Amino acid sequence: MENLQLIDNPEAKRYEVHIDGLVPRIEYIKAKDKIYLTHTEVPRGLEGKGIGTSLVKAVLEDIEKKDLTLVPMCPFVAMYIKRHPEWKKLVLKGINIA
Repeated sequence: MENLQLIDNPEAKRYEVHIDGLVPRIEYIKAKDKIYLTHTEVPRGLEGKGIGTSLVKAVLEDIEKKDLTLVPMCPFVAMYIKRHPEWKKLVLKGINIA
C-alpha cells in the first residue's frame, strides 16, 4: 500500500490520507521542533490492508524531512519503530522504545 498521498492537516492536528471516502490518520501535537504522535486510526473498512503501516512510514519520512524530533506516544507508532530500528534516529534522546 505504497504511494499514499499524505496530507499534513495542521488545523486538525493530524496527518491523513483519503482512500475511498475514508480518512486513516495519525494525530499529533507539535511543540517547537518536537512532534508527539498521539494516536493512529484506520477506519474499520480499511483495516488489515497495511494502510496503518504505510501511513506511519510516510509520516516518519515527513518528520525526517522537516527535521523534527519525534516523541512516539502512540503504541502503534512505537511498535513500527521497534520493528524498523532505522527510524530510532528521529526519536527524542532518552526515550526507550520497549
